[in-house]
Amino acid sequence: MAEQRFLTLTDVSEILNISISQTRALVQTGELEAIQIGGRNQWRVEISKLEDYIAGRYKARAQALAQNKKLEVS
Repeated sequence: MAEQRFLTLTDVSEILNISISQTRALVQTGELEAIQIGGRNQWRVEISKLEDYIAGRYKARAQALAQNKKLEVS
């Protein structure tokens, strides 16, 4: 059996422990990359794109902390 490649928005919301509406907002703003399948508003997120999003959030947090430390030292 092939390895799963895509997640539903419900799957993503459960993984991130956020609401489905928050997940939809991430997709609608483009912050989280997703593709629409079919004509019934069925969205799918590739697992690698979710991992990229999570890594990006960690990077953004680290940069914010580094910036705050620079401001404290000045």
